[in-house]
Amino acid sequence: MAPGEGSPAGQLPRHVRFLVVGGGIAGASVAYHLAGRGEKVLLLEQNVVGGGTTHHAAGMVARTRSSQALTRMTVASARLYAGLEAETGVATGWIGCGSLLLARTPDRLTALRRHAALGRLWGIEAEELAPAEAARHWPGIHTDDLAGAIWVPGDGKVDPLATARSLAAGASARGAHLAEGVRVARLLREGDRVRGAETADGSRIEAETVVLTAGMWTRQLAAAIGVPLALHAVEHHYVHLAPVEGVHDGLPCMRDYDAALYFRPDRDGLWLGAFQLRSTPWRRWPIPDDFSMRLLEPDWPAFEVPMREGAHRLPALAGAPVERFVNGPESFTPDGQYLLGPLPGLDGIFVLAAYNSFGIAQSGGAGEVVAEWLIDGDPPMDLWGLDPSRFQPLQAGAEYLRERVAETLGVHYAVPWPNRQLETARGLRRTPLHDRLAARGAVFGLRAAWERPLFYARDGRPARLEYGWQRQAWFADWAVEHRATREAVAIYDQTSFGKLELRGPDALAALQWLCTADVDVAPGRAIYTAMLDERGRFVSDLTVLRLGADEFRLIVAAATQLHDADWIRRGLRAAGVHAQLTDVTSGGAVVGLHGPRSRELLAGLTELDLSTEALPYLAFSPAVVGGAAALVLRVSYVGELGYELHVPSEQAAHLLERVLEAAGLGDTPGPGGPLGAVLAGTVAQDSLRLEKSFGAWGHDLSLDDTPLEAGMAFLCAWAKEPGFRGCEALLAQRERGIRRRLVTLVLQDPEPLLWGGEVILRDGEPVGELTSGSFGHTVGAGIGMGYVHRHDGATIDRDWLAGGSYGVDVAGRTVPATLHLRAPHDPERRRMIG
Repeated sequence: MAPGEGSPAGQLPRHVRFLVVGGGIAGASVAYHLAGRGEKVLLLEQNVVGGGTTHHAAGMVARTRSSQALTRMTVASARLYAGLEAETGVATGWIGCGSLLLARTPDRLTALRRHAALGRLWGIEAEELAPAEAARHWPGIHTDDLAGAIWVPGDGKVDPLATARSLAAGASARGAHLAEGVRVARLLREGDRVRGAETADGSRIEAETVVLTAGMWTRQLAAAIGVPLALHAVEHHYVHLAPVEGVHDGLPCMRDYDAALYFRPDRDGLWLGAFQLRSTPWRRWPIPDDFSMRLLEPDWPAFEVPMREGAHRLPALAGAPVERFVNGPESFTPDGQYLLGPLPGLDGIFVLAAYNSFGIAQSGGAGEVVAEWLIDGDPPMDLWGLDPSRFQPLQAGAEYLRERVAETLGVHYAVPWPNRQLETARGLRRTPLHDRLAARGAVFGLRAAWERPLFYARDGRPARLEYGWQRQAWFADWAVEHRATREAVAIYDQTSFGKLELRGPDALAALQWLCTADVDVAPGRAIYTAMLDERGRFVSDLTVLRLGADEFRLIVAAATQLHDADWIRRGLRAAGVHAQLTDVTSGGAVVGLHGPRSRELLAGLTELDLSTEALPYLAFSPAVVGGAAALVLRVSYVGELGYELHVPSEQAAHLLERVLEAAGLGDTPGPGGPLGAVLAGTVAQDSLRLEKSFGAWGHDLSLDDTPLEAGMAFLCAWAKEPGFRGCEALLAQRERGIRRRLVTLVLQDPEPLLWGGEVILRDGEPVGELTSGSFGHTVGAGIGMGYVHRHDGATIDRDWLAGGSYGVDVAGRTVPATLHLRAPHDPERRRMIG
């Protein structure tokens, strides 16, 4: 479809099943794929197709991404773009030129080796090159300062505007109705549902589902119906130089990550682009309706370093004429991943926006995923990393976003360090314990905007998180906290976990349907359980506390607080039950005491009977603890005797002071006092839970996984009537067997660290990746969890698992590993429940 060929507003249909708002490459792809499934689709574009961010994108299609889901979508995009012209007659400009990835430092080369290993696992060819060999793929580049390179031959590039219009033409040919020059003035919301949209001329269009693909305009459209979305436009720069000696379209797209540069050949010239450490937010609100096929003013001072570094890498650039400076606004999010999924709190509306500078590579596959999700009713794979509900509403504030997105653009090409923490927009969510912990050396990390202690600096070591693939100075502090939890007692701030309360006459019935376990336990008891979708896949894991006959408290992950509340409310609406869900996270704080001497510490603060007979595992009781009114829950995520002390927020600081006093810690993080107590953070918590083979949501448990595949069938009350959501799918899987299994691997070499994302080898062949990784200070080696796949179609059983020889690819080196189906530490759980 050429610009201007869409229907005028007066000829628009008044009712469609799917209304797509925004005609960039995202909207064109969604319309193309929905129409390909025979659906009635209307796409509205306020200006011309591709006229927003799409028209000034670079168009590079690198297929290997940070997750399998993202990689599947870029692979699908490349396949689609390569063949689209034959279908539509509109060229996309696809050239399968490959990608050349350069590393200037050993640390960067390690990152690229990890990246390439995952790509190969997912079927993408990648070859490591010596520095001099890189010049074979791009003659004339400077290689003396390189540590190495990776060559990925199947990657490519397209003309972004042409590709969007080719998709639009394909959508139209498949029966979609497309209209340019039609602006959506507002979305139509009735209660908890979006019913359609009203255009600028007052026309109303009813739709069963509205798909927001409006790029940087998406935030203001959502805000107008009361939904805060965390995306904001920032300036992104590249220059077009031509002619450049020796450059032609057959050269690969080249990325010099350590200079934050990309080189994209364009006939006899190239586009030199940059992801500077800090960018400039575009301070326009609302975004002008007519900002189409337009750019911002050039910012030459910001491009001085990229120009100098570009000429260093490719000397032929020196003196090459600059044809154009492209400064275009692009939408970024607080974490650098885009938004794909339903809007929390509302039915009838879906979003695909804020691509963070990789929208061309993603859109072909993302549109297909959106179409499948909307038509079939479930996401086809784990897309939690893109879920709009991963952000709290407070993260959609303009001040927060402007500060944060100025950093996230630069992170795009930064070394993907394990445990990397963003530096901007900090301190937004602090627990009532924050200042007291900071005074004792806490080094904080972010989770769902919460500031949480990662570890505590001791013995003069720096109170900061230093990055590296091997041991850093804070490794010693981490070891202290891990070992103290195993051998003595550690004190944790666990406030950031989400806390939801469900009350009402139908509360029990609703939870029995939503949760896999039988939650009809006595008041004062808790149970660990999961929520699944209809296909039996994990939606969440949680702990349910029964407060009374019709009252429950749900403890969920910090990151899934909004997501889980939305899932439960959707379930309540669908069932029409009488129960009220309330988010009470901000009303309380949690102090965790964990370790074999935790009972001794707690006994000095309360008169509550802490014996196993009086307070067994997963029991709780109200009590006065150190003068504070607490709910004492006996539970542990680290595999030791442990307690969570839930207190009102205003009493939390007092309680912590009494705990520290009883522990004999004073102004230090420990170890100290007669019990050898320490303050401990989430880094130790993570390594401790891995030694217990406890899965973590978003890592080891996801929408790609079922309880049977995760070895967690114990979560399922099979005989519960009338069953639980997803039960039928799980029963069918149990009957036919599984083809993948979550396992724990412990390295046989005590030196390497694991971070997650490493490839698992069985008899030398890749069979999966580590979904979590750490160092087990108790087992004395790197430890990780991950799914082992069987690719021959046969089912996995214990004999097959035990019959292999295992290793882990650690940055190109295969390290032998021992496979465990039970926890390497205390598999009988005696320390935790005894």
